[in-house]
Amino acid sequence: MSIPQSGGGPIESFDQLAGFLAAGCKPKSAWRIGTEHEKFGWLTDTLAPLPYAGDRSISAVFAGLIDRFGWVPLREAENVIGLSRNGANISLEPGGQFELSGAPLSDLHEVKAELDNHLAEVEAVAGPLGIRFMSLGAAPDWTHDQMPVMPKGRYRLMTDYMDRVGTHGTQMMYRTSTVQVNLDFASEADMVLKLRVALALQPVATALFANSPFFEGRPNGHRSWRSRIWRDLDASRTGMLPFVFEDGMGFQRYVDWVLDVPMYFVFRDGRYINALGQSFRDFLKGELPALPGERPTLSDWADHLTTVFPEARAKRYIEMRGADAGDLPHLVALPAFWTGLMYDQGALDAAWDLVKGLDAETREGLRVAASVSALKAEAGDVKLVDLARSAVALSHAGLAARGLGEERHLAPLVESLRSGNAQADRWLAAYDGVWGGSLAPIYAASSL
Repeated sequence: MSIPQSGGGPIESFDQLAGFLAAGCKPKSAWRIGTEHEKFGWLTDTLAPLPYAGDRSISAVFAGLIDRFGWVPLREAENVIGLSRNGANISLEPGGQFELSGAPLSDLHEVKAELDNHLAEVEAVAGPLGIRFMSLGAAPDWTHDQMPVMPKGRYRLMTDYMDRVGTHGTQMMYRTSTVQVNLDFASEADMVLKLRVALALQPVATALFANSPFFEGRPNGHRSWRSRIWRDLDASRTGMLPFVFEDGMGFQRYVDWVLDVPMYFVFRDGRYINALGQSFRDFLKGELPALPGERPTLSDWADHLTTVFPEARAKRYIEMRGADAGDLPHLVALPAFWTGLMYDQGALDAAWDLVKGLDAETREGLRVAASVSALKAEAGDVKLVDLARSAVALSHAGLAARGLGEERHLAPLVESLRSGNAQADRWLAAYDGVWGGSLAPIYAASSL
């Protein structure tokens, strides 16, 4: 989840909405890699989720990171709700999931080094407190009532609204974790091509990174329960965006879709104002019930863009959002997979050739099947493992063309394709075997 955005001043022209996205266009020399990953904090003596406040808590970890490593606190009212340093942020998901939003970096080796440094700092502070962080797509046995609630106004509003519009929204907010990568585009046409490839191949990412086979203390029948949750969350702001594949797709078409998504809030003077279900189109006309007579700023538009949650999302860059959090090699493999596909033109064009014949029904069918069966999924006449092999091979070629030796970071995916098993399959085998039906061992086994 995002912190309040800084987009700019008053919106004086409708064209500024698409222009805000277009301002993200960059020459290839300026393209960067931004990786985000979430993880669950837990107490080593009780296996309980990490609370926000107390001697052994998120607040205590924040204080240690501030004092020892120079992170700068970000506050909402009197509460520290995030940290920043050198272009990176640490933020909190609704249930206390600890998220690193990395700085924009030049290559995957820098991404790996950033992750290593972050985890070392967190361990230095959290370890002596009896705190560890596990990296799974869903909390394996905590119930909703056990989850802490972070002191962020945005989340209070969203929690209330989620229960009105879907069946799994609060599960997503409080008990799932993901890894994603943010990548740049050169032009409107480049954005469209990358967004199409990203959406069409999200089921491949879901399968390769499936890592949430347990929920509320037992197997849930899916390899990626996190992905399953997203299918029944809020249809107005999630999904595979079939319109992206239609003629006429561009910045304005994406803006038109976002404008039709109901609002959550407006951020003013350090607090979130309830605008649940209201229309940004009305806001543009000065007719928003939450703020009558007031018109939005570009910062408001930037905030609203963070409240849509498709499988791949456009802002001033593109976010690939379809993967469960996993072990450290997988946290690096996710940006590696997409960088190889997106940052080499030959790989990108070949990836589009790979998926352009898939219709909306097949893309959605693969999305559903990937959440259930991971690499064993099929939809129509498409076997997901075959699509994954082709996509990983293209990514490997794209990374090799960069000449930096980054292709080695795809190793976990190569191994999954060799074995046919995702991380979730290995956890299920342990649960049915050496763990004897207990989930207690997964806490330490999945911790970073």
